[in-house]
Amino acid sequence: MYNPTVARLTYRAVLGRRRAAILFVLPALLLLLAAAVRGFHGADDQVAADLLGGFALATMVPLIGVIAGTGAIGPEIDDGSIVYLLSKPVKRSEIIATKFTVALAVTMAFSALPTLLAGFILNGNGQQVAVACAVAALVASFAYSALFLLLGTVSRHAVVIGLVYALVWESLFGSLVPGARTLSVQQWSLALAERIAGEGLFGSDVGMAAAVSLLVGVTVAAIWYAGSRLRSLTLAGEE
Repeated sequence: MYNPTVARLTYRAVLGRRRAAILFVLPALLLLLAAAVRGFHGADDQVAADLLGGFALATMVPLIGVIAGTGAIGPEIDDGSIVYLLSKPVKRSEIIATKFTVALAVTMAFSALPTLLAGFILNGNGQQVAVACAVAALVASFAYSALFLLLGTVSRHAVVIGLVYALVWESLFGSLVPGARTLSVQQWSLALAERIAGEGLFGSDVGMAAAVSLLVGVTVAAIWYAGSRLRSLTLAGEE
């Protein structure tokens, strides 16, 4: 279910000059913020948890997911080059699986690792804050990669819609509006951080079992539907 040729082309698209710049800027900003906060406040577990939960998990991870997920397939659909890929003897499910793997790898690399490093800068992983947020970022990467890959197959405005979702829903409503929290990938991932870190440092409106079920369900459903959309594009092209 993994095609090296498709993967190479997808990495090239996702890590293009413009996207790569954004991918590097966000983690760099997180590390700079972590260093500045550590310099002003010293090693404070709650401050570390607030920064990583509020910026890394609520803003950086979904934004990187938008860049990687939509970039894995959206540009090919927009410029029509997807037709050449679909004309090759490669299963459509294999194409989607490969593109999801690439989007996931990029999202994890540019979100989980910087989150872990920022946690160590902030408080040296006191009360497992760094590890908890890194694990939460890793898990959230699955759902974001799948959702934004799907979005890239259903809309030519995937990046704009993804940015609205990441900045408005996850960063604002997912953090502040009680009813919206249960439908937020951020809150699902925070349930894992809450379980790993010290008591009271993180809070999630979603229980652990529900969070895991939702993360798995959304990821699987999004990948399946993205494959279905790709098959319909194939049929439309053949017609």
